[in-house]
Amino acid sequence: MQTSSLIRVGILEDQQVLLESLVTVFETSGIPVVVRSTTVEDFLARLRQQPPDVALVDLRLEHASGEVSSDGMRAVELLHDFHPHVRPIVLSAHREVEQVERCLRAGAAGYLCKQTVTCATLLEAVERVARGERLVPPDLFPTAVQGEDSAQGRGVLQRLTSREREVLSYIASGADNLKIAACLGITERTVKAHITSIYRKLDVENRTQMAMLACQLGIERPA
Repeated sequence: MQTSSLIRVGILEDQQVLLESLVTVFETSGIPVVVRSTTVEDFLARLRQQPPDVALVDLRLEHASGEVSSDGMRAVELLHDFHPHVRPIVLSAHREVEQVERCLRAGAAGYLCKQTVTCATLLEAVERVARGERLVPPDLFPTAVQGEDSAQGRGVLQRLTSREREVLSYIASGADNLKIAACLGITERTVKAHITSIYRKLDVENRTQMAMLACQLGIERPA
């Protein structure tokens, strides 16, 4: 199990005061911040030199021109595709369920709300994510299965066959049935049969719930 003394953190945050405050919180707690930046490009360049274990990513970043974009989402996707060993935690003021779902599907290991997060919560989140857990806001998903290492999470996944887990991973990434069939080399009819079985075993009502549960259980998005 990884302890806080071994965890290295990277921070992508466009507000300089908040960035410096986060650095202080981690370093006074014995967690080194090896990468810090206000832009995606610079963050990724520095990350290649000193890769962290956990990356704290602000979802909405403001450019020098004053334009605000969702570059944080792009950073999460790039981390998943090119630096899978780095586990991102999204830090955002937005609390929409759909936004959280998109972040988890993109590869985020956790999602924290700026309005409610405390220093203690932040430090605990980093340690849990470094251990391999997935975190979502409990007030947004009160019935969520927290952490892929929990007994409940393992029990849910054990209901699925290896092929059903593969199909579920593509559903979590937002793929449709035709794309899943092409990627797995099976027929679309077979995909539908697997999905029907997944519905029954996971006891979900729709595809969105299925994708959300997959993310909460730690099913990784396909590369």
